[in-house]
Amino acid sequence: MPWRWAWLLGLALMAPVGLPAGGGDPSRPGLRRRNAGEPLLAAGPRRLQTSPDLQAPVLAVIESGQPLRVLEIWRDDAGRRWRRVSGGRHRGWLAG
Repeated sequence: MPWRWAWLLGLALMAPVGLPAGGGDPSRPGLRRRNAGEPLLAAGPRRLQTSPDLQAPVLAVIESGQPLRVLEIWRDDAGRRWRRVSGGRHRGWLAG
């Protein structure tokens, strides 16, 4: 009889190891990638410039969450990536 309780206790302590916390679904949600036709969302206040140069005049400040359409991607001589975007009434270049 004592062996039965020991076996049951051992099984009860070891069985939950394979379960996730809370016993929920162990599968992870899939990574969602942006499709080519979907807009890019600005990740924070960014300067929209007239040309792909850090010294170029600023056209506007793009606020966080504003949808942007990427028109072109370009790298300057320093290796910095620039995106030519269209968003709202403006069209210009974003660094990074």
